[in-house]
Amino acid sequence: MLMLDLICSNSGNNNHISTILKSNFEPYGRDFFGSKPTGRFSNGRIPTDFISEAFGLQPIIPAYLDPVYNISDFTSGVCFASAGTGYDNATSDVLSVIPLWKELEYYKEYQKQLQYFLGDEEASNVLSEALYLISIGTNDFLENYYIVPGRSSDYTVEEYQNFLAGIARDFVTGLYQLGARKISLTGLPPMGCLPLERTTNLIFGSDCIEEYNNVAQDFNEKLKGLVEKLNIELAQIHLLFCAEINMLVFLVTGFDKAAIACCATGLFEMGYMCDKFNPFTCTDANKYVFWDSFHPTEKTNGIVADYTIKNSLGVFL
Repeated sequence: MLMLDLICSNSGNNNHISTILKSNFEPYGRDFFGSKPTGRFSNGRIPTDFISEAFGLQPIIPAYLDPVYNISDFTSGVCFASAGTGYDNATSDVLSVIPLWKELEYYKEYQKQLQYFLGDEEASNVLSEALYLISIGTNDFLENYYIVPGRSSDYTVEEYQNFLAGIARDFVTGLYQLGARKISLTGLPPMGCLPLERTTNLIFGSDCIEEYNNVAQDFNEKLKGLVEKLNIELAQIHLLFCAEINMLVFLVTGFDKAAIACCATGLFEMGYMCDKFNPFTCTDANKYVFWDSFHPTEKTNGIVADYTIKNSLGVFL
């Protein structure tokens, strides 16, 4: 099986574009193979790496834009994702990352490369049997709708949710028309519980922002309805709605710290604010749910991936 991480956890594509949203420096990756920062926003591996390994494939999914790799490296898995992007093109503009439409163009480019490498018939079989992982949407709300003037003036929250769900529908349908049949569409996490959001809620004791969590829950219901409809409308598609991969981040036990992150003060830092010179970064990331104020630790990612495979993606094994 081919593992295609289309819009999920960035494994390094942002390293190769002009954006300030990067993580290709220490202490990112300090618990990765060889203690190497790769552009993953974590201290180690991300969920799709663990999922790939569980499916008997490579233990890491390479980034499509990384020049170290070529099409022969992408025959069992490849990542097109870009940290900071969203369904909405306006979201990718906030931090100048790869928009959703461009990621799909990269996938089409990849298809042609695979056809040339394997031949049309074999490439078609590989792509139809591949597992497509899609996880996107948090940035649309937390980096765009609630921060940048524009969308919140044009849309109510529910209207914006419907706008994003329409894009999701078009994207999944587009993948289907390109030959995809096994697709996992992940919902939003309780985004009001991210350390960054809790920090902005100091007046209420750094509690989770329930308004954001409710928005995530409502949007997930829309995605679930979308998945049900597309499974009826599109012949031979096997489309899963997967909430667990992100939702479990906030349900796992066995962590000492969940309200703040490991990197720096754990309150608001991510990206360049999480550098190796910050004296406050924790020594044991395994005690924390979050690595930086927005992204989970490797331990959390592993737990999330394991739960997801056992409770949803396992049907593809």
